[in-house]
Amino acid sequence: MSAKGDRRERELVNLLDDAGFAVVRSPASGSGTGRAQPDLLAGNGDRFYAIEAKSSSGDPIYIDGAELEALLYFAQNFGARPRVGVRFDREDWYFFHPGELYRTPGGNYRVKLSTALDDGESLEELIGR
Repeated sequence: MSAKGDRRERELVNLLDDAGFAVVRSPASGSGTGRAQPDLLAGNGDRFYAIEAKSSSGDPIYIDGAELEALLYFAQNFGARPRVGVRFDREDWYFFHPGELYRTPGGNYRVKLSTALDDGESLEELIGR
């Protein structure tokens, strides 16, 4: 993961923490363990999320199909709601259930900036405000 990606994940951790969520960040999620695990786990006693976080200065953001399958597997077994969080430069975080994402012919997934702005769930909506 890039330093910028690390910074964006920590930013999301802090935003969720400020909103009253307990948050665990799993750097290099699964890369050295061989286990399916999300970038973040967050919960507040009422809402529990397994989040795969992606950020980019470009448009669109692509997500590996195997990463999303691992997210869904983990979330189901853990009892959390799976979410993909995307952040484009100079924009806020937006969230999607993996089933809402566009699947490419190659089996990966894509989120365009326009889709995030038009259809993404805001942080406020995610946390229930």
